[in-house]
Amino acid sequence: MRLFSASSKTPAAFRGTVLALATAILLVGCAKDRRTTGSVPANLRKPVAEMNQTELQQATSYWQRQYERDPKVKKTGLQFATALRMTGRNDQALAVMQKVAIYHPEDRSVLAAYGKALAGAGDLNKALATIQRAQTPDNPDWKLHSAEGAIYDQMGKPELARAQYRRALDLKPGEPSILSNLGMSYLLAGDLRAAETYLQQAINRPGADSRVRQNLALVIGLQGRFKEAEKVAAGELQSDEAERNVAFLRQMLSEQNAWSELKDKN
Repeated sequence: MRLFSASSKTPAAFRGTVLALATAILLVGCAKDRRTTGSVPANLRKPVAEMNQTELQQATSYWQRQYERDPKVKKTGLQFATALRMTGRNDQALAVMQKVAIYHPEDRSVLAAYGKALAGAGDLNKALATIQRAQTPDNPDWKLHSAEGAIYDQMGKPELARAQYRRALDLKPGEPSILSNLGMSYLLAGDLRAAETYLQQAINRPGADSRVRQNLALVIGLQGRFKEAEKVAAGELQSDEAERNVAFLRQMLSEQNAWSELKDKN
């Protein structure tokens, strides 16, 4: 089922909404950081990709204070920039990463984060060049391949994107964030069945977070299987988070009356 092909009758505004959503998720998915540290307050030790809005605001404030004390500390700059990107403050995240990159010009993790910040701010060509500069053929990094794939997807080059995701999977077989990115790549191309296949694989892997579940629910809902989509969106979550996920799903599928259109077709 190719819902978003160029010849699709689905409203262009809805296609644009899904495009924006999917590219945002791609960037977030490859940017998440599972590291924690004992110096961070206990309520902020979860990965930023799994934080709710209140936690994200708290994390942003915390890392901003740390960054203001000493902007030369790599971990502080990376965490602050990630939190900024997660709250949509892409221009500020880029400014932070530009400074971090000055202090750590050869650090691969810094260059990778800088590339993601550039992509988040819309400078895709420079983002791609930065990610590629961080990669080394003799010691390739799967996270960089996945990040490069996400940038190619934003550029509208799905074949190049998927080649990078598969290189990442060769280095890190079964990694849920790569499988999720691969699924969202097919969503961007309108191939919902392939997208669902990869997202189902991702959600069954250890370490898959709630964003993978949200992605899968969206793809299932776009195929008209609404009850199943809501069940997926609400699964294994606390009640308040489950309600937010279901509300988000309904909002996405109601854009430009897409929910009604799909119901009529199914």
